[in-house]
Amino acid sequence: MNELQLESSPYLLQHANNPVHWKAWNPSSLAFAKENNKLIIISIGYSACHWCHVMEHESFEDPKVAQTMNPHFVNIKVDREERPDVDAVYMKAVQMMTGRGGWPLNIVALPDGRPVWGGTYFRKDEWINTLEELQKLYRNHPEKMIDYADKLHQGMDSLELFANKNPLEKLSQNLIDPLVEKWTKSFDLEFGGLARAPKFMMPNNYQFLLRYAHQKKDTELLDFVNLTLTKMAYGGLFDTIGGGFSRYSVDLKWHIPHFEKMLYDNGQLVSLYGEGYKLTKNPLYKEVIEKTLAFISRELTNDQGGFYCALDADSLNEKQHLEEGAFYVWKKETLQTLLNEDFALFSTVFNINDFGYWEENNFVLIQNKSLEMIALQNEMDVSELQSKKKNWEALLFGEREKRSKPRLDDKSLTSWNAIMLKGYIDAYKALETEAYLQVALDNADFILKNMWSPDGNLSHNYKNGKSSINGYLEDYCFVIEAFIALYEVTFNENWLQNAKQLTDYCLEHFYDDKTGFFAFTSNLDEALISQHFETEDNVIPASNSVMTTNLFKLNVYYHNSFYEKTSDRMLQNIIPNIDYPSAFSNWLQVFLNYSDQNKELAICGEKALAYSKVINKQYLPNLILAGSEKSSTLPFLENRFKEGETLFYVCQNKTCISPSADFEEVLQNLLKP
Repeated sequence: MNELQLESSPYLLQHANNPVHWKAWNPSSLAFAKENNKLIIISIGYSACHWCHVMEHESFEDPKVAQTMNPHFVNIKVDREERPDVDAVYMKAVQMMTGRGGWPLNIVALPDGRPVWGGTYFRKDEWINTLEELQKLYRNHPEKMIDYADKLHQGMDSLELFANKNPLEKLSQNLIDPLVEKWTKSFDLEFGGLARAPKFMMPNNYQFLLRYAHQKKDTELLDFVNLTLTKMAYGGLFDTIGGGFSRYSVDLKWHIPHFEKMLYDNGQLVSLYGEGYKLTKNPLYKEVIEKTLAFISRELTNDQGGFYCALDADSLNEKQHLEEGAFYVWKKETLQTLLNEDFALFSTVFNINDFGYWEENNFVLIQNKSLEMIALQNEMDVSELQSKKKNWEALLFGEREKRSKPRLDDKSLTSWNAIMLKGYIDAYKALETEAYLQVALDNADFILKNMWSPDGNLSHNYKNGKSSINGYLEDYCFVIEAFIALYEVTFNENWLQNAKQLTDYCLEHFYDDKTGFFAFTSNLDEALISQHFETEDNVIPASNSVMTTNLFKLNVYYHNSFYEKTSDRMLQNIIPNIDYPSAFSNWLQVFLNYSDQNKELAICGEKALAYSKVINKQYLPNLILAGSEKSSTLPFLENRFKEGETLFYVCQNKTCISPSADFEEVLQNLLKP
């Protein structure tokens, strides 16, 4: 066994029995490299990563590979989910060197950690040959590698953050229109999403586009967003039998996924489908929410109210070999035996044909027609078909449970827990299912007890009763966002106060006044080779864009001018420089808060919470909600409570109209675009 046996990360533990002398990323490992003047191999992945497993099996389990790595290199394994800061820095380096990135991410660095070579997946012979050449070069001509490292490091540091040349000029909402117009040219009008493969869900893209289309009354764009949500829900990518989404599909039609299921994807997608359901009342969206949360409850929830990270893409097949997707795929013969006389109709619904075929006689269930259309074609009641579909899925679920399940990554990450927490809140808003609110409250309590220290800082990870990594900006921004959302459905000001306290901690330990952005790591942590500011929205929104939203909202609640100025400055720097809108969709979402359509509502009175439920189930992305059933000192609510009355204060741009006691009138006012 190597040193990874001492770690708690499931990904690191997977490599604990490799013949490679792996070390974890820590000060002693880095010091060892310097003291012994050895090149460092930094290999980064995560437990649910299929190609990480492939490279482990082909290379890191091979004694011949270990014979190359062990004598000449200090070998460090990194779980990118535990150390997103390390991953971000070296991903930037590899993207500069090769023009692309991904996982596994493999880097060779000088003893001081500065990278000199890198890439993603390598076959065994290529890996061995490259390492031998690099070691030879470092032994004979170290100055060449040092010179290259200097230039690459300068290049990394020179990647300046956005800076607005005219910071005093007010940004116009008209800046958004040409960006969306440019974006539409890459739409897939048949299956939704972008017209390229592999295909990632990018939930924040569609949250922004849904809101933009609604506020602009753009029915064509709204239809496209609904097409995307429908096609994603139709299957393959979405597990219609057990619930939950895989990370992405390898094809254009959302059919064949990389089968790993990640907590962060499912949390965001529940929020997205919740928003979609509020606007459209599409029963398919409700089904997706309920199935996904049933999956989270069944597979990714611990007994303390916390959420686990992921299920692996690989599982044991009938021959007891790890195989990607083995748990999820079906043979035609198996389905025929299980479904009997219903097989033909089942095949029509779930495409047991060329459209649903994958490989090696395996089918991945996917719909391409609505149940209404199929019922009409088969001259049957749609309710009968819905009932059959439900029974089929229950039958197949029971059969599938007999198989070996994918491996579980059972660590808990603060940021991902908060994303899922908000997913439960958004599901509660949309469906009014009280159990979802209770899960959210239980998870918030889990975060308070296990992730927030008495010193005021959040931890990033939790497993076996321990947290070992100081929190990153992503942990703070998503917890703050989730606590604000909890306030909106409970009117318990403790959640808002917690959000404010964490925000103030971020301003003290993460904010960089020179750039106007928040660094990804705290100023209390040991510095890496390059400072990282996360500004591009990806499969998870950038931590800086989420912080901008948080500051915007907290300014409304607390009338805090510094929050407002900080949020404004961040937007001023980003918005004029956007060229590729899908990589800045959450920034654009924040920017919509500055439109004339944005409103604030204060509900004060003994029925405040009851009325808030009605408000929360409406699609009102342009509304900031506050309320109290008693007198409050919250600046936005102060002096607005009157005993015996429930009053509604509608405000816009810090100007409020006269309070009203007529809820229906207020609701109609809010629903007006």
